[in-house]
Amino acid sequence: MLTLPNILTLSRIVAIPLLAFLLWWPGWEVGFLMAFALYCLMGITDYFDGYLARSSGAVSKLGIFLDPIADKIMVASVILVLAAQGVLRGPYVGDAHVVAGLVILVREIAVSGLREFLGPLQVSVPVSRLAKWKTTFQMLALGSLILGQGLPNWNVVVSGIEANVPHTVGLVTLWGAAILTVITGWDYLRVGLKHMD
Repeated sequence: MLTLPNILTLSRIVAIPLLAFLLWWPGWEVGFLMAFALYCLMGITDYFDGYLARSSGAVSKLGIFLDPIADKIMVASVILVLAAQGVLRGPYVGDAHVVAGLVILVREIAVSGLREFLGPLQVSVPVSRLAKWKTTFQMLALGSLILGQGLPNWNVVVSGIEANVPHTVGLVTLWGAAILTVITGWDYLRVGLKHMD
C-alpha cells in the first residue's frame, strides 16, 4: 500500500544510487556538498516517514519491512563508497578508521539475521535507547565525513597537526558509533541466544 510514509521510504531507496554517484569523485567539492544536502534530506525523510505513519495510524507491513532496509542500504552504501575513496583516513592510525565502518556493517548484517531468525518464533527485538544513540552517532559521523570533503579548507591546527573540522568530527563519532554498535549488538545477541538450542 503506497501511503505517504511508504513513498518517503521508497524515495530514500531510489536516491541511494544518486548519493553514491555524488560521493564517487574525490576532489569534486560541489559534488560532496550536493551529496551532503541529499544525505540530510534522506535523514529528514527517515524521521518523517516514521512520524507520519505513527501519527496518522498508517503503519503498514510494507513500511515496517522497507524502513530498516532503506536505512541499512544507505549506511552501507555511504561507508563503502567513502572507504573506497580513501575518506576513512586520518591522523595517527591512517586507514584503520575503516575498521569502525566494518564493525558497523557487520553488526547491521548480524542483527538483520538475528531478527529474521527470531521472527518465526514470534520474538521481537525492540530498539533500545542506546541503539538510538548509536544511530544518531552513525548518521552524524557519515554526514560530517561527507561535509569534510565538500569543505576541505575548514581546517584547524592542533598540536602542530592540521585537521579538517567536519572530517575529524566524523571520524570521532564514527568510532563512537562503532563502540555503541558492539554494545547494542551484544545486547541483541543475548536476547537471541536465549531462543537458540
